[in-house]
Amino acid sequence: MRIALVDSGIGLLPAAAALRRRHPGAALVLSSDPASMPWGPRTASDIADRALDCARAAMALAPHALVVACNTATVHALPALRAAFEPAVPVIGTVPAIKPAAADGGPFAVWATPATTGSPYQRRLIADFAAGAEVTEVPCHGLADAVERADEAAIDAAVQAAAALTPADVRAVVLGCTHYELVAERILAALRRPGAPAPRLHGSAEAVAAQALRRLDAPESAPAPGGEDLVVLHTGRRVALPAAALHYAEGRGLAAPSPA
Repeated sequence: MRIALVDSGIGLLPAAAALRRRHPGAALVLSSDPASMPWGPRTASDIADRALDCARAAMALAPHALVVACNTATVHALPALRAAFEPAVPVIGTVPAIKPAAADGGPFAVWATPATTGSPYQRRLIADFAAGAEVTEVPCHGLADAVERADEAAIDAAVQAAAALTPADVRAVVLGCTHYELVAERILAALRRPGAPAPRLHGSAEAVAAQALRRLDAPESAPAPGGEDLVVLHTGRRVALPAAALHYAEGRGLAAPSPA
């Protein structure tokens, strides 16, 4: 079984790592466009075009499913991707985990890129799944870029700035950008308050991986396909897993040979 993932950059690593944990035999295709990252400030049509280009490059390797491992691309490109590839290849999008955060009870925050914070899409999700809850939308200036570059100082500065905008009484924080899951522990450390329980973080990677495998009806013990178990594409060109990806546990885990 081969599963392709699309994102602007290394934000696809958490979903890819979750797929590898759940289905060690799956071959993965990581198709991104880091030279154009971030996609958030671009027009909707430009984002859709770039996501389609990444997806078409991955399709040359005949994946059995396509995961859109990016919140921004899901908003702007999911209909076009499904029109292009379904029903032959299921296309799975990424949605911020607002519903489970609301189920925790109490106030919660949504950390997202400045382009997503306050957007009609995010406000609609909050209205649909967290009506009546106290929700704080937190713009995380520069955090996705810093994670993409594995810039330690910039990550710390962006995390601390977002933490300062987060109310001390929140019980949960939604990570509304897939890049943020790569620094979840650092985010959690910044949110800890003396004498108070740490808020629960809600990412999307595990749910996306589970949904992809459900769509494929894939048993976790299915054998590995022949050929490479990991292919990395940058704007359609085969490359090694970038050095920035290896900065994170998810990237290092994917770089290791598949155990299957």
